[in-house]
Amino acid sequence: MRARVSWLLVLAVYLAFPSFQRERLDEMGFGEILRMERMRVDDPLTQALRSRWDMEATAFVFPWGHMIPSLEDVSRIIGLRVYGRPMSGFTYPCYKELAHRLLGLTVEQRSSLLSRVELQESLGLFQTGRGVAETSDEQLQWLTRGCREALADEPGAQANLDLRRFLIFFIGRLMFAMRGDPVHCRFLPLLEDLGQVGSYAWGAAFLAHQFDSLGSSNRQTAISSFYPFLQVWAYLHLPGLRRGIMERPGVVPLARCWAVWQPYLEEGSEGQPWLEPARPYLGRTVWIHALNLVLPLHLYLTQRSLDLHQSAVEFLSRGWTPRPSRSFWGLHDTTDWYEQAHEQIADLEHRGRRVRSDAESDDAYL
Repeated sequence: MRARVSWLLVLAVYLAFPSFQRERLDEMGFGEILRMERMRVDDPLTQALRSRWDMEATAFVFPWGHMIPSLEDVSRIIGLRVYGRPMSGFTYPCYKELAHRLLGLTVEQRSSLLSRVELQESLGLFQTGRGVAETSDEQLQWLTRGCREALADEPGAQANLDLRRFLIFFIGRLMFAMRGDPVHCRFLPLLEDLGQVGSYAWGAAFLAHQFDSLGSSNRQTAISSFYPFLQVWAYLHLPGLRRGIMERPGVVPLARCWAVWQPYLEEGSEGQPWLEPARPYLGRTVWIHALNLVLPLHLYLTQRSLDLHQSAVEFLSRGWTPRPSRSFWGLHDTTDWYEQAHEQIADLEHRGRRVRSDAESDDAYL
């Protein structure tokens, strides 16, 4: 429910933005995901996928082999850039001064959390609860009108303030959502120079967050962040479930339509300019980064994801993969993640290693 509401509010602000602000978001690489139509949450599918997640292998375990979403899935399904600078840098125990300077909002001393209500109201999102309209489309129109009155309509300091507030809301409530009501400030330092926001590999960081969300407590039934990604991944890769229906063939990114799975072999690059610079990163085992989240993309364990025959898998001992815990240790101290994860960042910059399979059938795995 929270994900659906957050998506509605993000769309309202985006639609209220003047054209020059939407052009800036396009240049940052967020245009495709922000122009997507809203999708119904498939809760049974989400819960079934969670039950198949192996935290040790960082992969789904199916009877026919291990599978995971890849960087190519992120690029093709939601259009986020998976190439560029690793999403790494400093995190701090307190963001009070930074939030005041970059957002004009208040963060309590020794805190890293923004008030969701204050952030929404700064964007013109007032009275966002039920009852303001009969349908969600009417509510979207009503909210968009309210946002237009609060947002700057010309470039300048206020427009930059609006854009940073929107980005931290979009990132903190939709793309990298965490449990709880407040919005975390850990990505705020990356938004200081708006001209550099698009240089980061947001798609790789998004995938790291998906993996972390899947590996959280079994008592949690929902998956944080942008839920259509994992749903469409399942529609494409697991067509036997018959959960998805192709409605708009030929439309990109693929979250706007889905069909029987083919591993992108016959999919061209027309209308997807972000794919060409991403190709050197695709089909490779690499480390993916989202500040304090540094997680392995185990494509060599999940060759079925690449439409390769699945080899037999030998699991190493538990704890062999060095990575920060899911309790976000380090966020309460000033931490330079470039230094903490320099080996993993170097691996990403060298594009990891390509995945190949010598297996002639899946029999050895099965």
